[in-house]
Amino acid sequence: MPLAGAAAARFVAARFAPGARVLALAGPGNNGGDALVAATRLHEMGYDLRVVLPSGAQSLPADAALAHAGWIAAGGATSRLLTPDAAPDLVIDGLFGIGLNRPLGPDWQALVDRVNAWNAPVLALDVPSGIDADTGAALGRPIRARWTLSFIGRARGLTLADATAGAVGESHLETLGVTLPQSGAGA
Repeated sequence: MPLAGAAAARFVAARFAPGARVLALAGPGNNGGDALVAATRLHEMGYDLRVVLPSGAQSLPADAALAHAGWIAAGGATSRLLTPDAAPDLVIDGLFGIGLNRPLGPDWQALVDRVNAWNAPVLALDVPSGIDADTGAALGRPIRARWTLSFIGRARGLTLADATAGAVGESHLETLGVTLPQSGAGA
C-alpha cells in the first residue's frame, strides 16, 4: 500500500503542479488505503487535498486504517460526503479496486455520477470504480477515468468489453519492483 500510494502520487506530480486541487475518493477497502497514502504524499508535496471517505474510517481494513492514520497525522481531514464545491483539478478514484464484483449500490452510484458530471480528469487506482476487474463488465455506470494506474499487473478486465468503452482511459502500469512470471512460461 505505501508503494502503490507513493506511485500514484508520483503519477499525479508528473502531470499537475503543486497547488492543484485534488479530490481523493477513498473506499472501504485497500484501494481506499492506496488513495489515502497518495493523498498524504501529495499533501506533503504542496497539493490542495480533499479526502472523501464515504464509509467512514471504521470500515477500513488494518492496512488502510494505518494509511488513514497517516493522513490524519499529516494534518488531513476526511468527510463522508461530497460537498457541492466546484470541480477539482483532479479526482483520484480509490473507491473500489479489483475486488468489486457486484453492482454499485445507489449511494455509490450517485457519487460516481456526480464525479462523472464534473468532467474533471480522473486517475483510477487499479480499476475504475464500477468495472469488474475480471470480466470488464460495467457494474452500473462506472467512473470515467482519464488514466487508470494498475499496480504490479493489469487486471484482465481492463482489456475487455465495457472497460474499454470510455471508462479506463489511458492504461498505465506501475510494477512496484515486482516481476511477474510470463504466462505460458515453462518451469
